[in-house]
Amino acid sequence: MSATRRNNSGMRWGIAYIFASHNDTIIHITDISGSETIAQCSGGQVVKAHRLESSPTAGLIAAKRVGQAAMEKGIQGVHIRVRAKGGHNGPMSPGAGAQAAIRALSRVGMRIGVIEDVTPVPHDGCRKKGGRRGRRV
Repeated sequence: MSATRRNNSGMRWGIAYIFASHNDTIIHITDISGSETIAQCSGGQVVKAHRLESSPTAGLIAAKRVGQAAMEKGIQGVHIRVRAKGGHNGPMSPGAGAQAAIRALSRVGMRIGVIEDVTPVPHDGCRKKGGRRGRRV
């Protein structure tokens, strides 16, 4: 553990929040405390068609743009927090742009620290939609 700290002592770290739903991919890089925004971009800012906002290509381009902006401001490594919509009605798996965004951040030259899933999990709050017998197809 101490060898790892010695190697990373001079590096500036940040946190990359990747929100990947089925409609959009949003990448937001903050400082290590999470209070100051360094760079942010979404899939809708880099593609023209609405149907392409959540695609892996849009996630890749947005992450590349965010990564370069963060590197210019002195961030050399990021800890990644991936989030899907979640909750009691949303999907628990992130959209297609999340994996492409992580790959793009490492390709830009950033060191990747911890990758964790921070999708909100319901604790039996609201009743799920679909009725008593569930959704009938």
